[in-house]
Amino acid sequence: MGSVHVDQTTFTAVELQQLHHQDLTNQRVERAQWVLKSPEPPGPWQKLLHSVKANVFPQGKKYSAVSFFKGLFPILSWGRNYKASKFKNDLMAGLTLASLSIPQSIGYANLAKLDPQYGLYTSIVPPLVYSLMGSSRELAIGPVAVVSLLLSSLLQKIEDPTVNPVAYRNLVFTVTFFAGIFQAAFGIFRLGFLVDFLSHAAIVGFMGGAAIVIGLQQLKGLLGISKFTTNTDVISVLECVFKSIIHEPWYPLNILLGCAFLIFLLIARFIGKKNKKLFWLPAIAPLISVVLSTLIVYFTKADRHGVKIVKHIKSGLMPSSAHQLQLTGPHVGQAAKAGLISAIIALAEAIAVGRSFASIKGYHLDGNKDMMAMGCMNIAGSLSSCYVATGSFSRTAVNFSAGCETVVSNIVMALTVIISLELLTRLLYFTPTAILASIILSALPGLIDINEAYHIWKVDKLDFLACIGAFLGVLFASAEIGLLLAVSISFAKILINALRPGIEVLGRLPRSDIFCNMSQYPMAIKTPSILIIGINSSLLCFANANSVRERVMKWVTKEEDETDEKEKGTNIQHVILDMSSKFNVMNVDTSGILALEEIHKKLLSHGIELAVANPRWQVIHRLKLAKLVDKIGEERIFLTVSEAVDACLMNSKGAGASSC
Repeated sequence: MGSVHVDQTTFTAVELQQLHHQDLTNQRVERAQWVLKSPEPPGPWQKLLHSVKANVFPQGKKYSAVSFFKGLFPILSWGRNYKASKFKNDLMAGLTLASLSIPQSIGYANLAKLDPQYGLYTSIVPPLVYSLMGSSRELAIGPVAVVSLLLSSLLQKIEDPTVNPVAYRNLVFTVTFFAGIFQAAFGIFRLGFLVDFLSHAAIVGFMGGAAIVIGLQQLKGLLGISKFTTNTDVISVLECVFKSIIHEPWYPLNILLGCAFLIFLLIARFIGKKNKKLFWLPAIAPLISVVLSTLIVYFTKADRHGVKIVKHIKSGLMPSSAHQLQLTGPHVGQAAKAGLISAIIALAEAIAVGRSFASIKGYHLDGNKDMMAMGCMNIAGSLSSCYVATGSFSRTAVNFSAGCETVVSNIVMALTVIISLELLTRLLYFTPTAILASIILSALPGLIDINEAYHIWKVDKLDFLACIGAFLGVLFASAEIGLLLAVSISFAKILINALRPGIEVLGRLPRSDIFCNMSQYPMAIKTPSILIIGINSSLLCFANANSVRERVMKWVTKEEDETDEKEKGTNIQHVILDMSSKFNVMNVDTSGILALEEIHKKLLSHGIELAVANPRWQVIHRLKLAKLVDKIGEERIFLTVSEAVDACLMNSKGAGASSC
C-alpha cells in the first residue's frame, strides 16, 4: 500500500507542474496578444491635426473660444494672479533692461547696416507681442549681434546698403516677414526638430566665430574708417583695415575715445560678475558711456577733429512698413532663403537661452509655443519697420539678475524705448560711433565659450568637428558657409549612425530577467541554443536594412562556428530580435520589412526559428500589414525578451536547454 501511495504523490506533483507550465504559457500567449491586437496607430494627418490642436487648445479636450485665446495668449492665464509686488520687481528689471537695450539696439542696427532708429523699433513691437504670446518669464527680446551680422552678410550680396539703402531696407523687412512665417510654422506644426539639426556644438562654434567677425567689424567704428568691405570673412576685413590705415587718413581720437570706454565697460562687466549685488553696474554702463561720450564730443567739438558721430536719429513711433514688403520680384527666393536661415539661428539662440533660465527658475518652457510667439512677433515686426528679433543672452541675464518676475519687464522696456524715441533722440546726435562699437565689443566675450568647446572635444570628437567646422566657416568664409558646414557635419553624423546601427548580442544578467549587451556587461550569461540580438536604430529602413541583415546573419554564423568548436548539440536553434524601447526601433519601412523577411527565410533554411520581442506600435502595425507576422507565426511574437527565451527553451530540442 505504501508504494501505491508514493506513485499517487509523484503523479500529483507532475500534474501540478504541467498545470503550472500551462498557466505560464497561457499568460505568455495572453501578453503576446496585447502586442498583436494593439489598436491601429494614428496616421500622419491625425498626428498633424493633434499637434495643431495641442498648440491652439492646450487646456485639453475643451475646444472653446476661451481655451483658444488662453492657449494663444498665456498672459490671460497668469495675468489674473498678477500682484503689485511682482510689478515692482518687473518695473525695476524693465528700466534696467532699457538702459542696456537702447545703446545696444542702436549699435546692432549699425551692424545690420540699418539706420539707428530701426534697432530701437525692434526693441518695441517684438517684445510687446512676445509678452502676450511667449512662455518664458525672463527672455529679453530685441535685436542681437549674431542675427544682425547674419542679415548684413546675407543681404549685402543682393542689395548694397550704401548704394541703395531703401531697397536694402525693404529687403530686410521682407526677410523678417519670411523668418516670422517659418518660425510660426515650426511652432504650429511642431517642426522644432528642424532647429535641432543645428546642434549645441554647432551653435557654440558658430557663436564663437560670429563673435570674432563682429569684433573685427567694429574696427570700422573704432578707427573711423569711411569705406569698409562688405565681406565678413577675417582676411577681407583685415585687408580692408590695413589698406585704410595706409592709404586713408585716420583719427586717433576715435581710437582713444572708443578704447577708453571699452575698458570702462569691461571693468564694469568684471565687477558685476564678481559681485552679484552690483548686477546693475554692467547693465547701466553702456548708457553711462553713451551719455558721457556724447557730452564730451558736444563740449569739445571733437566731431570737427575727425570723430565720427551718429548724427540724425529719426524721432517718433515706428511707421508701417507693410507696403515695403517685396513679396513679388526677382529677390523673393533669396529673401525666403535668408528668412529661413535667420529663423533657425534666431530660434536656436532664443530657445537655448529661454530653457537655461527656465531650468534655473524651475518651470517648463513650451518650445513650440515660443516658436509660434516668435513667428508672430517677427511678422508683426516686419509690418512695423523692425528687423529679425530674438532672445538676447546678455540682456536676459541682466533681466534675470534685476529680479524680473514675468514678461512685464519686456513691456516696461518697450515703453521706455518709446519714450526715448519721442523725447531723447535729438540728444543722441553727437554720440560717437566708436562708443557704439565699444558697446558691441564689450558684449562679445559672452559669445565665446572656450571651456564648452574643450568639454565638447573631450566628450565627442565628431561633435567637436561640427563645432570647429562652424567656427572656421564663419571666420574664413561667411556665416552662411559656417552654418552649412555645421549642419552638414551634424547630418553626416546622423547618417553614419543610421547606416551602421549597433547590433548587440544580449545575455541574461545573473539572478535577474534583464537582458543586456554582453560586451558592456561581461557577467551576462549567454543562453545555450538561443541567440538574442538587439538592433540599436530608431528606424529600420532602406539606408540600413542591408547592413542589419548581413550583420545579423554574420552573428548567427559566428555563433554556430563557436558552438561547433566547443561542443556538439548546442547549435543555435532560435534567434530572438529585441525591438523594444531599450533599442528604440520606432519604425520600419518596406526595405526594413524585406530585410526581416529575408532574415526569416535564411534562418529557416538553417533550421533556426525567428522570434520578435516587444516590437513598437508602428513596427508591429507595419509587420501585420505586410503579412510578415503570419509568416513568422503569431506564437513567435512576445511582449518581453524574457518570455521569448522561456518559450524557446520549452520548445528547444537541445537536452541541455532546460538547465537554463
